[in-house]
Amino acid sequence: MIQQAEPFVRLIAHTPDPLSVCALAARVCYSALPYDGLKEKVCTEDQAAFLKSVIHSGHLSVLEHASFTFYVEGVSRALLAQLTRHRIASFSVQSQRYVSLKDRFSCVVPPRISALGPEKEAEYIKQMETIGRWYEEWQEAFDNDSSANEDARFVLPNACSTRLVMTMNARELRHFFSLRCCERAQWEIRSLATKMLALCREAAPVLFDDAGPSCLTGPCPEGSKSCGKAAEIRETFKNLKTSEV
Repeated sequence: MIQQAEPFVRLIAHTPDPLSVCALAARVCYSALPYDGLKEKVCTEDQAAFLKSVIHSGHLSVLEHASFTFYVEGVSRALLAQLTRHRIASFSVQSQRYVSLKDRFSCVVPPRISALGPEKEAEYIKQMETIGRWYEEWQEAFDNDSSANEDARFVLPNACSTRLVMTMNARELRHFFSLRCCERAQWEIRSLATKMLALCREAAPVLFDDAGPSCLTGPCPEGSKSCGKAAEIRETFKNLKTSEV
């Protein structure tokens, strides 16, 4: 059985030149110029300051014209349930019905369990191995026929790891980061979101330089449930790099 500690994330595709696409979309809203004039303005002038002012004004619909596609693996089914609540996105997830996990069952180990020490972590792994055996026993009970996986999978836990491809536009990604990079987000999806944000900043810094948990650009929205570490978090996300997440 394979143990997963950190999600593996890659930005595998995005809108070519997302800055120019979003800048042109924004200029359509504020200019009477024909397409050729708009295109020339976008191509010959630095669009960074203009687009930053558009974002700062709250005119975020123009960011919906840029999309970003990620490959993710080594995340739990518990995380998947949270991730797919973000409905302005597209998901393609490895099927437990068509893909047998026999001899390849893997699980995510929560850091809180590892922090209890090697004995407790070993106990958790033993429990997962038992579930893996149950899964294979049910496959055999169903004669390993073409539909065995679909019912054998019912014994699999939330810890079972999976992989997926997902696509979001830049506006929805900023919303996703505001919620899931927050310290109050569940640890696994926070780790995933932080890695995704670092990749987005590399690909399109103007669109994502100020993206992250809500406390980066204003007061913490959590009220009495705040983590109380806004200054520390702002410093962390100000200097976020892919090599550090």
